[in-house]
Amino acid sequence: QVRLEESGGGLVQAGGSLTLSCTASGIIFSMNAVRWYRQAPGKQRELVATITASSSSTTYADSVKGRFTISRDNAKNTVSLQMNGLKFEDTAVYYCWMFGRWGQGTQVTVSS
Repeated sequence: QVRLEESGGGLVQAGGSLTLSCTASGIIFSMNAVRWYRQAPGKQRELVATITASSSSTTYADSVKGRFTISRDNAKNTVSLQMNGLKFEDTAVYYCWMFGRWGQGTQVTVSS
């Protein structure tokens, strides 16, 4: 059974940093791309960042480009999202996605 578990969310002041982690089990992690999405209250879920299976390519939403960095450690079945320069508008529940599966999400709240 595929399972994705996010961690690392929390409350941070604007301009601060957080690192989210997503750990996968029940899947051949190294063969699959991973995405981070987020959903703010009253808004649609949006794609934030993607990393390919081999880490050869990463893509970002324009709203986070230059501030967020996605990376993965295939030996640990983990993908991270380093978030710097956080803004109030980054407040959302952040979800990890892999192979059609979703994690339960982790809340990120940025105070202005």
